[in-house]
Amino acid sequence: MKLGIIGTGIIVQEFLPKLVKIEGIEVLGLQGIPQEMDLVKQLAAENGVAHAVSDFEALAALAIDTVYVAVPNFLHMHYSKQALQRGLNVIVEKPATSNDKELLELKGIAKENDVFIFEAVTTPYLKGFAKIKEWLPEIGDIKLVQSQYSQYSRRYDAFKEGIILPAFDPQKSGGALMDLNLYNLHFVMGLFGQPLSSTYLANMEKAIDTSGILSMTYPSFQALCIAAKDSKGMTGALIQGDKGLIRTFAPANAIGKVVLEKYDGTVLTFEEDSFENRLIPEFTEFITAINTKDQEFYEEAMARSLAVSRLQTQARLANQIIFPADQA
Repeated sequence: MKLGIIGTGIIVQEFLPKLVKIEGIEVLGLQGIPQEMDLVKQLAAENGVAHAVSDFEALAALAIDTVYVAVPNFLHMHYSKQALQRGLNVIVEKPATSNDKELLELKGIAKENDVFIFEAVTTPYLKGFAKIKEWLPEIGDIKLVQSQYSQYSRRYDAFKEGIILPAFDPQKSGGALMDLNLYNLHFVMGLFGQPLSSTYLANMEKAIDTSGILSMTYPSFQALCIAAKDSKGMTGALIQGDKGLIRTFAPANAIGKVVLEKYDGTVLTFEEDSFENRLIPEFTEFITAINTKDQEFYEEAMARSLAVSRLQTQARLANQIIFPADQA
């Protein structure tokens, strides 16, 4: 994979040193905004990336075959569409788009150009997630499921003072549902599929959800996805069955240690994922899928992303959380 990266935010700064070491990836270029070219050049130099550029045309001219889009949420559609129309594969940071309509459009453009677009969401690709799937039959009939990710945002203090940064800006597709709760949704829906119904109870400030609880009804159990960017709290998941339970202790984007506790006294533990390396499994899978044109893998990943995006879109609109993309 010959990769070009768009964006120089926290996720790129943290992950680029690991990304360049993944077998099968050659990072050819890094694109940032003209005002931050010193940072772009510094990141490129520190990580052995040959080209630091300030516009997409320059990036696309580097003989890349794939673009990693890691910019604020509201710009995902713009850059992903540009890349797909150029016949480039796309890996776009979560959420892939602002709503499901945009994602459906990108899916169509990808098909027209015989390329793939993947949402970079770590959860489904972690070893702990696979272990949970394997252990689910051990706990019998599922009764209750909860996944929680509460993390006080470093941007929330500024938000309270009236400084609206993208993470809390409805004009830039922000909010807790589109950020932390997305991982919870991928966790629950990745394990159990589409719920029969759902309701989002949001804590609203300045027209955006700073935290919220999304309840989901399945045929024989209830599930809760809880996320907060305005307070600290528990993280992890609990799946309760009539023969046992499964616990995790880290956010759904990392999973970390998984514990199976059966009511007959059996206790099993699995721990192979780490927060620091959480992005490596997904990129490894994306490389293989793109190199082998694995259509089945792609369609499964796209189906997951579309299902989550539809539910998010419905939940937002029900709470009058309106993005510009919803009115386009």
